[in-house]
Order: sequence, then C-alpha cells, then structure tokens
Amino acid sequence: MRHLGLAALAVFILLPLAQAILLSFTATLPTDRVAEGTIGLMNYRSVLAAPELRAAMVNSALYVSLNVALCIAVGLPAAYALARHRFTGDRHFLLMILVFRVTPPVVLSLPIFILFSRFGLVNSPVGIALVHCLFNLPVAIWVLESFIRAVPRAFDETAFLDGHSGLSFFFRHLIPQIAPGIGVAAFFCFIFSWVEVVFARILTVTGGKPITMAIQAMFSFQTDIGMVMAMTCLSLVPGLAMIWFVRNHLARGFTLRA
Repeated sequence: MRHLGLAALAVFILLPLAQAILLSFTATLPTDRVAEGTIGLMNYRSVLAAPELRAAMVNSALYVSLNVALCIAVGLPAAYALARHRFTGDRHFLLMILVFRVTPPVVLSLPIFILFSRFGLVNSPVGIALVHCLFNLPVAIWVLESFIRAVPRAFDETAFLDGHSGLSFFFRHLIPQIAPGIGVAAFFCFIFSWVEVVFARILTVTGGKPITMAIQAMFSFQTDIGMVMAMTCLSLVPGLAMIWFVRNHLARGFTLRA
C-alpha cells in the first residue's frame, strides 16, 4: 500500500512535466515545412533562433548569478556577526528580517519602481538582481547564521591564535567548514530569484526581460504551445544544473539543519 501511494504521488508530480517535455518536441501549429503533430527539435530550434528569447535567457542567468553572489557575499559576514556576537535585540533583529521576507512583493512594487527609475535601474538585469537581494538576503543570513552557530567558538579562537587574519580565517577555515550551509543558501536564493515574476514584470517595461516574462509574452490569440513548452523546458535546465552542482552540499546541509 505504501509503495502504491508513493507511485501515485510520483505520477501526480511527474505527469505534467512529462506532458510538457512531450509537447516541447511536438509541432502544435502547422507551417509550410512542418505538419501539425510532427515530432522533432523544431520548437527548440525556433526558440534558440529568436533573438528576444535568447536575450531573456542571458538576462535571467545574469541577474540570478549576481543575486546569488551578492546574497552570499553580504550574508556571510552578517550571519557571522549575529552568530558570534551578542547585542540587545539580536534575536529580535533576526526575526525582523525574516518577517520582511514574507512581505508581499506587490506592497513594495510602487516605491521600488520609483526609486529604481531615478537611479536608472529600470529595464536592467542589475536592477532585478538588487531588488531580489532585498528579499533573498534575509533567507541567506538565516541559513548561514544557523550553520555558523553550529561551529564551536573554539574553532575561531584556534585559527586566530595560529596567526590567521580575519580574511584568511574566513576563506581558509570558515567557508570550507560551512560549505553545506553556503550550498543551501545559494540554492534558495537561486530558486526564489529564478521563479520570481512580480518585480520582473514591474522593472522590465521595455527591455531586460527575464525568461519568466519571455514565456508569458509568448501567449497570444494563437499560441504555439509546443514552442512555449520548449522554452519552459529550457528554463528548467539552469535549476537542474544548480541542484546537480550543489547536490552534496544540499544533502549535508539539510541533514545538519535538521
């Protein structure tokens, strides 16, 4: 019975993905050269031949990479300060930034658009990366703080007694020690940024559109579903690659976190 339930759950989860993959290889709109229902790579060739779709892929890769790099670079020293130093209201401060993370993005959409338009960050992947950091940084700090707190304070003291400077301690000792936590934080920042739609819509009025907006723009009165599914499947590749590269850190990270 248990195996039957797991099989039913797997079918429920994987069936839409299997249908999307199948449609991505199927011609859903007839053309002069391809008949409807033809199986092949024509949808992927059409996607890769469209300049606006290629630009959307590059834009998404750019702002997601920048977002992850900024969140880890800023979140690591902030998490270390919260884990190693005590001050009045430190736990309340950590709770406050987590509460900010669950704030609906649409609430801040207008002030962020006005602010970014004054600094020329609208229609730019850099602008999207910065606003995503606003929401992803609390998650990175929370994850990294818990992993740093699990490292004994004597680990820091031993490194400093051996003559290591602050930067040397961070890069040669602390980062390798909490690598699983960095992998977990990078994973969450990547996923939250990759699938975000609200700010991608608001901050990309005429240019710099990410892959989520490019997929939405493909829907029209006569939508080529096969081409949409091909673009959707291509959008899954970076996420799968991210999971593959940090898979060992993710497994260890979630085990340590538990």
